[in-house]
Amino acid sequence: MLFIDTPIEFLKGVGPTRAQLLQSELDIYTYGDLLEYFPYRYVDRSQISSISNINIDDAYVVLRGTIHDLHTVGTGKSTRMSAQLQDATGQIELVWFQGLKWIRESLKPDTEYIVMGKPTVFNDHINIAHPDLERANQESASNIKYIPIYSSTEKLKSKGLHTKGIAKLTEQLLRMANGRIPETLPHSVIEKYKLPSRANAIEVIHFPVKPHDISLSIQRMKFEELFFLQLDYQYAKHERQIRNNGYFFPVVGEHFNRFYNEKLTFELTGAQKRVVKEIRADMKSGHQMNRLLQGDVGSGKTLVALLTMLIAIDNGCQTCLMAPTEILANQHFANISKMLDGLGINVELLTGALKPSVKRKIKQRLQEGEIDILIGTHAVIEKDVQFKNLGFVVIDEQHRFGVEQRSKLWTKSAQPPHVLVMTATPIPRTLAMTLYGDLDCSIIDELPPGRKAVKTIHCTDHQRLKVFGFIRDQIARGRQIYIVYPLIEESETMDLKDLMDGYESIAREFPLPQYQISIVHGRMDSEAKDYEMGRFKRGETHIMVSTTVIEVGVDVPNASVMISENADRFGLSQLHQLRGRVGRGAEQSYCILMTGNKLSNTARERIKIMVDSTDGFRIAEADLRLRGPGDLQGLQQSGILQLKLADIINDESIVRAARETVQEILDKDPHLESIDNACLKLYLQKNKRALAWGKIS
Repeated sequence: MLFIDTPIEFLKGVGPTRAQLLQSELDIYTYGDLLEYFPYRYVDRSQISSISNINIDDAYVVLRGTIHDLHTVGTGKSTRMSAQLQDATGQIELVWFQGLKWIRESLKPDTEYIVMGKPTVFNDHINIAHPDLERANQESASNIKYIPIYSSTEKLKSKGLHTKGIAKLTEQLLRMANGRIPETLPHSVIEKYKLPSRANAIEVIHFPVKPHDISLSIQRMKFEELFFLQLDYQYAKHERQIRNNGYFFPVVGEHFNRFYNEKLTFELTGAQKRVVKEIRADMKSGHQMNRLLQGDVGSGKTLVALLTMLIAIDNGCQTCLMAPTEILANQHFANISKMLDGLGINVELLTGALKPSVKRKIKQRLQEGEIDILIGTHAVIEKDVQFKNLGFVVIDEQHRFGVEQRSKLWTKSAQPPHVLVMTATPIPRTLAMTLYGDLDCSIIDELPPGRKAVKTIHCTDHQRLKVFGFIRDQIARGRQIYIVYPLIEESETMDLKDLMDGYESIAREFPLPQYQISIVHGRMDSEAKDYEMGRFKRGETHIMVSTTVIEVGVDVPNASVMISENADRFGLSQLHQLRGRVGRGAEQSYCILMTGNKLSNTARERIKIMVDSTDGFRIAEADLRLRGPGDLQGLQQSGILQLKLADIINDESIVRAARETVQEILDKDPHLESIDNACLKLYLQKNKRALAWGKIS
């Protein structure tokens, strides 16, 4: 067993109880884990503060003064030790609750000390509890200029694992290491970027001497983190291409050509043509495709997907399109069936709402190969849904599906089907994976001719009457309006109340018979929802008041205004999706973000991003900053990425350098067989997972 793999409980001063706490609180299981538990900041012990300048908000202070008036307060379990530290500007109380005998015997009254600690409040006075002390004239300790500060928890502190306790264990471990911290990067990489050794970098980060050394060592460890993320994904991609031969689709045949020449009544945009070529190149490469197709609503993603599905059909394979809602699945089915009418292609719809007898017939025909395109909701990934030869999968609005759900389509074919993931707003997880190279990315970055960008406006409650006037004007011009209320899962009752209050307010401002209003929410049955949405689509109602059930799936070109009520309660992805419900016709469309007058800084930032940009990738990047990219390899889809030092947004240059370096290594040595790359092969073997979910979209 390697030194760094030694269980943490065997470190002197830890033992089973502390080890269990380190594991549960900080995920520290081994010596290596403790070495990689880095301080989040440092205190420069040479920067001594005046007692009169201490603020309760100070994270840590260094003071110099004499100690006097040492005495015991209280009795029994409430006993504590108190003393006064005095400098030229004032005095502050020092307090101890444990180790009182040692404190009493060790502290020398009227002696000058260096005192370090976190100011706290006790009995309405600022004090420092359990400070770190050393005699001011002790030269031995003064060599340590920068004191590392570690994050801890109340449970850890109760067992002496506060910042000083963690530092003490780490210092002991580094003394024991003595050349037993293995290098993880190839020698060629260290030479190329002039990086310090791993052992040196770890020691300097914990106990630095010069600021420059801290910076250099942190850069080394950031590079390492990002390098191995890149290696995980790019090696997986190399292996997938080598081992998983994808379906080979060399033919662009009759169905594609007839559709292109007979059914398309308009010219594809340059971006659509480019993306079709990129997907086409993947399909005939012999390697399994795993590609993200990004484009704002209305840019023509579905048409690109259909064209490439036809290529799969021309090569004798079935295809599948999975959508997150029945509304969207029905819409895709209706549109695709209409576009393919007369071409002899069998399109079928499979959703949970179908009768069992209808489902059985569809599943039988699917297994016998009689269905060319299956469109459906999550019903298509049920165990008893079997294809004869599924070769191409399209997943629409992928942020609505869990990673594990999407992965089930992967297993419904003898060999991995080509996978095309479509989204109007990449969620942070997808964006992060794209940065790291496991997903190939195609972007439709232009709208069809005649489309206008949606104008986004922020209005507060004070401007509501002005907004009502704008609605009246738009309705007079023959346009239709969406008014959407946020949906918060934890409080459906409150959501419905908000919606009904809003509906009543709108009904008063826009009374019958001059105005017709539809209302839709998640507690309505499917029949009632379909009826109300049908009225709106046919133009029989002027205003649709709804919760976010219309986030995807409603296509009404005549609707020109989207009003998001309480917009500060929506996420960026939701706001962008809602905005995509308008702007589908040739007329100028508007998205109005309604909020109260008081907003948090985060909410204000989200609103500003929406007003300033219609770029899906920019919005996703902002979402990444605000929410974090999730666990890229695992099942989590939001939350903070488990990086100890690196930041994939702010360390973009390191991301780029790490990515290029990994590409160069794998191009020269795809199986990592050289002696210099042995450490990389060892890393991959050590960190191999049972199932790499990251490979699946």
